[in-house]
Amino acid sequence: MRPLVEVDLTAMVFGGDAMGRLKDGKPIFVPFGIAGERVRVEIVEDKANFCRGRLLDVLEASPMRIAPRCRHFGVCGGCHYQHLEYENQLRIKRQIVIDQFKRIGKFEEPPVGEIIASPDQWNYRNTIQFHLSKNGRLGYQKAATNQIVEIEECHLPLPLMNDTWPELEIDPVAGVERVSLRAGEGDDLLLLLEGKSDSAPEFEVDFPISALYLGNGSEILLSGDGFTTMMVNGRGFRVSAESFFQVNLQQAERMVQLVMGSLELNSEDVVLDCYCGVGLFSAFMAPIAEKVIGVELSESACNDYAANLDEFDNVELYVGSAEQILPGLKVKPNRVVVDPPRAGLERAALNAILAMAPEKIVYVSCDPSTLARDARLLTDGGYSIQGITPLDLFPQTFHVESIALFSKVD
Repeated sequence: MRPLVEVDLTAMVFGGDAMGRLKDGKPIFVPFGIAGERVRVEIVEDKANFCRGRLLDVLEASPMRIAPRCRHFGVCGGCHYQHLEYENQLRIKRQIVIDQFKRIGKFEEPPVGEIIASPDQWNYRNTIQFHLSKNGRLGYQKAATNQIVEIEECHLPLPLMNDTWPELEIDPVAGVERVSLRAGEGDDLLLLLEGKSDSAPEFEVDFPISALYLGNGSEILLSGDGFTTMMVNGRGFRVSAESFFQVNLQQAERMVQLVMGSLELNSEDVVLDCYCGVGLFSAFMAPIAEKVIGVELSESACNDYAANLDEFDNVELYVGSAEQILPGLKVKPNRVVVDPPRAGLERAALNAILAMAPEKIVYVSCDPSTLARDARLLTDGGYSIQGITPLDLFPQTFHVESIALFSKVD
């Protein structure tokens, strides 16, 4: 039988948990707890330096605790903060960014500004990914497990998507494992089915939709064009099924505004857009800068980038990983934008950027831990942090985006 303990929770930490300490001082991390609460938990994981607990009872509740909106909260793994008012979610996320810069980056007073709230706290996601249960029902993968939790409701997707996904019927014997749905401009919908079979499953719907099947290296278009169009700040972006795009379009617009405001471009600037994706930032840089250089690994995103930036003759695209491309890049940009995946910058890429010695570096990050780590390396390499702006692209979850501006020290 697993041990049961009572714990006083003292802090909110990155990852969605509340932290407390056992009597011997060992930290314990408890999902769905709130700092200031006393709780009863079951220890489900006991490591040498920490343990994890499953919340059983809230003995002394925080005044911040509210009833969650969704019946699946705490089970499906999709949300982490539905038990908190939105203003408290924002306060916690900003403090976590500060804490990561202090703990990991060793910055005494990191210049973290106010967090930019999402205009919509619910029904904001333009993309959603389901797993398929053994019964052929759509669901989410429970956190830290392989268990698929079948769902009947979700309050994060856009209304059009919530009208659509319950109507999808997937034969469980067809070999489909994941189902993704993306909503674009107007009523534009894109469905991506993924599995291990070489052949596509039978597919039939009674409403217009683009659909694509990916399986065992094959790519089969089932209907439509295989891409959708996303509108950001009045500009359309082609986004294919396999390409990444920001899930919160209203906040994507604010990201573009922040990046462009930080760069302060003029017609003599040469900009490196590293991890450029489908060209979200490049498309707004190209009309101003002398030259824009994109670097992207994803073949799908590169094809979209070429389509989205086709009108400009001052844009170059390099296909490959940043750590492979940047050390051999002949052009020396005076402005650099990086938007790496969660793991942050590879050391070879970071060193190559330092060798370029651009006047400004704008770092777009989806993980404050790796941003703080890389910020320390950049400051040790001759840059100063001008400011860090957190943005909430993912209400009801622990995820937080940040944009940091670094300037070369004379």
